[in-house]
Amino acid sequence: MGVRPPDAGSDPEPEVIEFGIAAVDARLEEATISFPARADEVVTALGDEPIPYDAQGRSVPVETAINATEKSEFEDRNELLNALHFVFEERREQSLGLIDRLRSLFPF
Repeated sequence: MGVRPPDAGSDPEPEVIEFGIAAVDARLEEATISFPARADEVVTALGDEPIPYDAQGRSVPVETAINATEKSEFEDRNELLNALHFVFEERREQSLGLIDRLRSLFPF
């Protein structure tokens, strides 16, 4: 996922803030890794920088996210991204406040 930051009016083309599996996918583009890959290889390839999982900038360490998938190996890139999607969604849901939860229930 990606979200544009608020427009300050000075930059005609603002950068996109990547989070969740979009952030992981972008890192995989730059990483040297081949699949199938063990979980520890993925952690090494993605680096030490925490992965943002929502548009507010909350993040999770790479190793924590990979370990939360409870998988020891990933057959391909899609399997990795799909497993991480559930981890990020769970964290987003846990970080929602009461008002955010109410807003998600009603379409207004």
